Amino acid sequence: MGSEPTAGALLAAGNEAMLEAAFRSGDYEPARRFLQAARQQARRDGATAEEAMALTRLGMLAHFAALGGDLAEADWAAEEALFAGALSLQREIGDPAGAAESLFGLGLVHQVLRGDWATAMPFYREALVLAEQFADEMVRSEVHRHIGFFHVFVAGDAEQGLRHLRMSQVLRERFGDPRRVATGTLALGEAELATGDRVDAVRLLREAVHQARAARLSPQRIGWAERALQDAEQKIS
Repeated sequence: MGSEPTAGALLAAGNEAMLEAAFRSGDYEPARRFLQAARQQARRDGATAEEAMALTRLGMLAHFAALGGDLAEADWAAEEALFAGALSLQREIGDPAGAAESLFGLGLVHQVLRGDWATAMPFYREALVLAEQFADEMVRSEVHRHIGFFHVFVAGDAEQGLRHLRMSQVLRERFGDPRRVATGTLALGEAELATGDRVDAVRLLREAVHQARAARLSPQRIGWAERALQDAEQKIS
């Protein structure tokens, strides 16, 4: 008989299954099974960092599922509890990279699910400090992305917002996942449109549609890019 998969292997499989569900298939059950198994295995092994990461990824799974459905019906309290539980463990063991991701998740709960930017931004700012020192390109990209959204769409600071969003896209391209590159181009195009650069917005949004199709994203995600492009083209005509 073969040995049981490690918590790390289960986490890796669960993360990839989660991304496939979020960006392509919409089927979150395989990811949920992997991540729950990772949490259980980590507990058996006394691997606190892996247990905390499983909680963070389960929180992200819940968040992606909410994005694909009706945000008004999302259970933000349950999602918040997963990220908060992970962060508590990460602070106990001194895991700054993990803490950056959990802090980002808490920001998502307040910004996206509750519409509360004022509560979200301190989480995002603390996440950015840790992410810039300890986290990988994708976590850094996500934090820059949402801070950029704040400056463009809430604070009205186009220059600072676009700086964060462009850095987010550079990091996405460096990380090399075409699913994430396409969504980053879409965000940048939408921000350019919001700040008044309609010509550059159309260029970016056309590229976002092309990238989304090439990456075989879900019809929902391709549709988001197509609608953003149509809106931009109508404004420029």
